[in-house]
Amino acid sequence: MVERIIGFDRSVVVAADVETSKLSKLVEETCLVEGVGGYKVGLSLALEEGLARVVSTVKDHTDLPVIYDHQKAGNDIPAMGAEFAKVCKQSGVDAVILFPFAGEATEKDWIKACQDKQLGVLVGAHMTQPKFLWSEGGSLADEAPERIFTIAAQEGVTDFVVPGNKVEFVDHYRTLFENILGKDNFTLYAPGFITQGGEISDFAKAAGNKWHAIVGRAIYKAVDIHEAAEQMTSKIWRD
Repeated sequence: MVERIIGFDRSVVVAADVETSKLSKLVEETCLVEGVGGYKVGLSLALEEGLARVVSTVKDHTDLPVIYDHQKAGNDIPAMGAEFAKVCKQSGVDAVILFPFAGEATEKDWIKACQDKQLGVLVGAHMTQPKFLWSEGGSLADEAPERIFTIAAQEGVTDFVVPGNKVEFVDHYRTLFENILGKDNFTLYAPGFITQGGEISDFAKAAGNKWHAIVGRAIYKAVDIHEAAEQMTSKIWRD
């Protein structure tokens, strides 16, 4: 089982949601910035270019880990977890993000399939958009994220994706993980900053000691990508 996906307690993970032609420049401009901990690549790049080629492009410039976000993996029949894990491993991915909304059996099988391939596993259950939970006008039962996270923790997952723009939930889930796994025995990852309204400083206060902020557009759409990455990483050491 993968012990630790990112070698730092805190970092900025760059979400590389860019066109293929812009990927190399994004990595070149950010990979040497102190505090950048890795790269998250999504399905649009993978579908356009092929996951293996995308991962290779990133790794041509850096040894930092590549996290694949299939938006949202972990919801097909349990048997498909092994196929997903095999392709990700063959493509050189270091870790994967699962959002397993399809029930306990599927969640457990997808987690195990990825763990068996020595992939890091990040599990999310609560998304950043408004009106997500039933009580907010969404379709997901309010208690579902906590149940999904609990199952994942019981299956040996210690890396979790939480909504960075919903600080009250970050605080709640941190307490949940502390109760199950113990303080500082887990790491939180969060999207939802800047363009989605979240502030890294607010998230940091709620997230505990080990966390990584996932930042995309605020970096890759900047006029000066390197400077934007430095501005983002400067926030991770502030209390």
